[in-house]
Amino acid sequence: MALTQKGAARRRKRIEELERPAYGWIWKPLFTLLVLYLVVCVGLGIWWSRTPAPFDVEQAVVDQRGTAVQAPASRGAVTVAGLMTLVETLLEKPGGYLRNDIAPPGVWLDNMPAWELGVLAQARRLSVALPAMEQSDLPVLGDVQQRLAGDSGDWLYPSTEQRLQRALEGLDGYLKALGEGGEAAFGDGGQGVAAWLEALARSLDDLGLRLSASIGTRAELRDLDIDAEALPARTPWYRVDDVFFEARGQAWAMLHLLRAVQRDQADMLAEAGLAGRWEALVAELELSQRRLWSPMVLNGSGFGLFANHSLVLANHMIRARDLSRSLAGELAAAEQEADADRAAPVEPAPDAEPEAPAGETDAVETTETGSAGEADGEIPAYDQAEVADGAADAGEPTGSADGEGVAAAEPAAEAEAEAAPATGDSPEDEAAGGEAAVDEAAEDEAVGDGAAVEAPRE
Repeated sequence: MALTQKGAARRRKRIEELERPAYGWIWKPLFTLLVLYLVVCVGLGIWWSRTPAPFDVEQAVVDQRGTAVQAPASRGAVTVAGLMTLVETLLEKPGGYLRNDIAPPGVWLDNMPAWELGVLAQARRLSVALPAMEQSDLPVLGDVQQRLAGDSGDWLYPSTEQRLQRALEGLDGYLKALGEGGEAAFGDGGQGVAAWLEALARSLDDLGLRLSASIGTRAELRDLDIDAEALPARTPWYRVDDVFFEARGQAWAMLHLLRAVQRDQADMLAEAGLAGRWEALVAELELSQRRLWSPMVLNGSGFGLFANHSLVLANHMIRARDLSRSLAGELAAAEQEADADRAAPVEPAPDAEPEAPAGETDAVETTETGSAGEADGEIPAYDQAEVADGAADAGEPTGSADGEGVAAAEPAAEAEAEAAPATGDSPEDEAAGGEAAVDEAAEDEAVGDGAAVEAPRE
């Protein structure tokens, strides 16, 4: 009996322990779930923090135009397609747009949101430059600029993702306007490219200064073209990686946009002799995208144990800045020269004397030749036969003074009559005019030669 009571007491005690957990066993599965959640978040954070792969700008045109790719497009289609692909990358990369996340794991990340800010900054800068590159004034470009210029951290309506999607819709409509028969097109002379390159140079200069501000001593900047007095305050250690990845994001976006503009303005760059320097600028930005093997951004110095990643990237930014400024200056000078040529007044060509028909020209030359010979008191050889024939028909000797005067005057009068332009008069008027011309020519010749002697009176 006693054994039975003891066994029942043990069973009741075990049941009470199960119903009232005195040892906290129920927290073990909760702790296990929490650990699994953290592991998943860390894995997603590592995956989402990977920089997207570069894309081909020519393939981007095919993807963005879709079925319309078979039809030719105007100048500027590659640039617009590249800008659209940049915005799509922000929305469609692993994790989507992370800068405005308010929940884990996105809220714990800082490298990729900083990279997104850099890409968005260059997308905004190109949207500002597009109206200057475009020949016509389309309102859609202003709408795209406004939608890209919103706060990058908005998560309430309208969120940043919604504004970026609307900007994509506007760019898609503009890309269709660049198609065959559309009303949009970039200028043939590279209008607006120089101003855009100058804006890139200012961005690169600012990035170089911010990256250089991460080091402690200014003496390490003596080998770089950086004004130590212009540096901002030293970057805190927990912000060094944010500045680094923002610079990488801007360089990544510049790299693709420069390639796109190069495709659209290839003829202009070749004519200006700037294709080589443009390639050098692209190559310098490609070097800034090399893989970072360290798990974190190091901020060492000199030839110490740890490298200084920010200073290495600043070196690339400064060299790219110099190349961008050089290209902007050359293109601005070429654009000003082209504008001056277009504005210069065109001098009219001197009026050429009208050419007379062949028959009239021969008649004038004949008249001039005959007049010159007559002024010397001689009859040209080609008129002597006519003089002889005229004298024979008149029944007078060819050697008389009156015969010579009249015979010499007739060929000149006939030549002048042939050289004179037709006035549309009747045949009778023309005959009267010819007789008057013969009489005047006879009188002039008699006076000029002095050879015509008055006949003696009988």
